[in-house]
Parts: sequence; structure tokens; C-alpha cells
Amino acid sequence: MKLKGNMVNLFTGDIYPVKISFDTTIRSIQHIPQEQSTFLLPGFIDAHIHVESSLLCPSRFAEAVVPHGTTCTISDPHEIANVLGVEGIQYMIEDTRVLKIYYTAPSCVPATPFETSGAVLPAQTIETLFDRYSLIGLGEVMNFPGVISHDPDLIEKISIARKHGKPVDGHAPGLTGIPLQKYIGEGISTDHECTTLKEAQEKQELGMHIMIREGTASKNFKDLLGLNYDRCFLVSDDLHPEDIEKGHMDVLLQKAVSSGMDPVTALKMVTLNPAEHYHLDTGVLAPGRPADIVVVKNLHHFEVEDVFIDGSHVAHGGIPLFSVHPVPFCSPFPVKRKNPEDFAVKSPEKDRVCVRVITVMEGQLFTRSDTATLASEGGRVLPDIEQDVLKLAVAERYGHDRVGKGFVKGFGIRTGALASSVAHDSHNIIAVGTSDALVAKVVNTIIDMKGGIAACGEKTAVLELPVAGLMSTNDVHTVAGSYRKVQDYTRDLGCIIQNPFMQLSFLALLVIPELKLSDRGLFDSRTFQCVDVIL
Repeated sequence: MKLKGNMVNLFTGDIYPVKISFDTTIRSIQHIPQEQSTFLLPGFIDAHIHVESSLLCPSRFAEAVVPHGTTCTISDPHEIANVLGVEGIQYMIEDTRVLKIYYTAPSCVPATPFETSGAVLPAQTIETLFDRYSLIGLGEVMNFPGVISHDPDLIEKISIARKHGKPVDGHAPGLTGIPLQKYIGEGISTDHECTTLKEAQEKQELGMHIMIREGTASKNFKDLLGLNYDRCFLVSDDLHPEDIEKGHMDVLLQKAVSSGMDPVTALKMVTLNPAEHYHLDTGVLAPGRPADIVVVKNLHHFEVEDVFIDGSHVAHGGIPLFSVHPVPFCSPFPVKRKNPEDFAVKSPEKDRVCVRVITVMEGQLFTRSDTATLASEGGRVLPDIEQDVLKLAVAERYGHDRVGKGFVKGFGIRTGALASSVAHDSHNIIAVGTSDALVAKVVNTIIDMKGGIAACGEKTAVLELPVAGLMSTNDVHTVAGSYRKVQDYTRDLGCIIQNPFMQLSFLALLVIPELKLSDRGLFDSRTFQCVDVIL
């Protein structure tokens, strides 16, 4: 097969007209005299995305992103691994179609010892995973206090990856100074949690590759402009289906160029840079390399016309040229239905009490630790709608029946409740609501359908996620449509957050500052310990 177009040479930065001959690999690249109307680019790489967060199983995820020019991802399957362990990782690999998804070995299952997950992957299992599967590296090491304090199991996992010659991904929000140097000193080479230029520059100075994240919940691109882009990747991390409908790495490229970045520089961050770091044979157009080629109309909007993976024509005009048949999967969901009493925060015999409150920061994964004075009635602390201080709960779903309880500010719900079985990273059921009764109602809705998201008020809106309570086997448009209906209903309940379910899902991620909630209780990531709800 042959293609003509203006090739972007990422080795030299030059752009010139060529004719590329290829089968599964690129056979030759010939200069031609006449300027062409299209541009030939290497396939785009998302160097850090959790497929599970798309709410799509891997084959449906491929069907959605390949038409946007994505030919490869680096994906840590720690979401499903926290639910199902090795069985979940095997499912992800078996359901991968067309798209080159390079999986990493999950390093933190569970992420911390202060939560209940459905599985535990010790160092011995990580060794087995590297021996059994073609894994690309060790997934993000989220327990940075464990690395700094030299936790034996965690250090052994890192040593196993390095023994196999694999890179180790990091996750170190706000880490600076000597603790950061200790963390990097163990061999951790990337970070995707930077939210300020100063933080990213310090990490770059110490040799880290910085992943500039622009996903559904966390958008850090504008804050990190000005780095040394030769050691940067553009990534999405977590991207919901309604955003994937609009695009993937093509959207990030468009955003980068519209912000004044040179197109070649931006392209390197989604092709050559991650390919070199992860030792991939893709990411450039050169003889002998896989024919992973994207044809675009220009280098401003990156409108994708055609996509080739290993020489196969897999998408045209935004439409996939392949069909998928997801691997069927039935997930256990061993959790009992709940009563309103299960969500009560017991109080001393006082009319009013002072409580710790998690304050949500729109567009960010980190939260703020605040306080509020709430009414107490009948031995329980009540939410306060006027203060926008609502009940937050995490109901453990792996058969132990634990419930963590607290309060959260920032959702703006006037009546009703939201819940999700997507709750990073242990994926218990997380819920927010204006009363214990409504929280019980929405949690039971999730239990009855064995996973998904739900909004309950006078009516109930749901999206079922039958694969581990995390993913659907439906196509992106069906999932996005159902997701929009649930999200639109949250507006009727008064919710003011743009992506309430994504934001809600990260309120259980204990490794992101400042205050979070697990099934075991309220957790302060600054001291890395549980704290009391009532002060």
C-alpha cells in the first residue's frame, strides 16, 4: 500500500512531501516534489490512561478512540485489579482488540492499607505477572509514603520491574524536597500528578518525565505550560465516554497548538517521547517500523481522515472500519442491601457539633480539609443543605459490610443522592446525598443492578456497568447517552459540579491530598492516617 502526504519528521522537525510504501511495516519513504493536501503522522500514544475510567470495556474503548488517531496506549489496569485481581487483568488483555494497549503491572492493589479492595497483589504476584504477560512496566506507585519509608513489599515490586528492564511509573502529588529525591531514587521515572509549574520543574530537574494531564476530572495543561517538553508526554489519565465522543489525543494536540505550542513539539509528546521512554517500536514514521499512520487535514485542528495500525486501514472519516465483540464477563457483587441507619454519623448529646468536611475542588482531584458546625438530633449528625454540607458514604462491596461515613461540601445538591461503584481505587460504593434515607436508596440501587452509577430523587436515573461494576460492553455512544441522562438528572437535583460522578469517584482515592473517605473511615493523606469525623 502507498500513501502520499506531507510527512512530519520527528527526528529532524522538518515537514516535506513524501510517498510512503508499507505493508505491516513501513518499507520505504520517498521524497516527492509536489506539496500535498494532507499530513502523515505517526499514530498517537496516550502514555497514561486507565481504560476502565472510560466506562468502556477494552474492545469498545478501541472502537471509540482509534478513529481519533490513537493507535497505542500505556494503561495501568489497577482499577479492575483492585476488584478482581489477576482475573481482572486477564480479562482486559483478552478483550483488547485492534488498538495497541500496553498494560503495566499494578503496583498498588490496594492503594493503601486503609481501605478494603477485592484483591491484594503482593510482590510475588507481580513477578508472576511479568513472567506470564508482556507487560510494559510497573504501574503508578501511588503509596509514595511507603516508598519513602522503604516498605519491603513495595520496594520489592520496584526491584522486580527493574530486574525485568521495565520503567516504573510514579504518582506523587505535591511531593518535594528530600522525600521526592528518595522517591525518585528508588527508580521511579514519571509523574502525572503535577498541578503547578514549580512542582513539575523540580521533578524534571531530578530526571523525571512529566505527564501533562488533561482528562475529564483533572485538567492541568495550562498550569504546566513552560516545561522542557522534550521530557513531557500529553496524557488523559481518566476520560469519560461523553468526552471520548468528542475526541482523544487529537483534542489534546489541538489544545496544545491553540495555546501557542509548536505542532512538532506537541506531536512528539504523543508519539516519539513516550515511545522512547517505554521502549516501543512505534511513535515515528521510519523504515522497518510498524505502519501505525494517521492522516490529518492540517496541524492546527488535527482532524483525522484515516488511521492505519500495522498497515491495516482501521478508520476513515471518524468511523471505525472494524467491528468488535466484547468478551462476556459476569462479576460477583457480594454486598447486602443497606438501611438508613447504616449511614448515620453518631453524635454526643449536643445540639450542635463541629465536624471535618471534605471540600471538593472543581476540575481537580485534590480536596481541601475544612470544618462545619452541624445540627445533632436523636444521636446523629444531620447534613445541612443551606451550608451545602452533605452526607458522604463509602459502602464496602466485597462481603465485609463496612461503611465509612463523613461529610462533603461543593456538590450543591438540594434534594436527592448520587452513587457509583466506580470509586478509586478499591471501587467500593461511594454516595453523596441530602439524607441518610436517600443515601440508602441510591446505594441499594447500585447493589440491585450489581454495579453502575445512579441518581435518586423523585425518580431514579441509572447507567449499568456490569463488568466489575466499572465498565459496559455497549458502544461509546450508547454509554455516553445513558451517562448524559443520569448526569442531566443531577442538575435537577441541584448539583453544580460539571462532572459529579467523576469528582465523586475520586473522593475515595486516599493517596490524593487532603481529605478523603474509605470504607474504614475519614482519611487525611497529609498524615497518612484515619481521623475522626467529629472534632
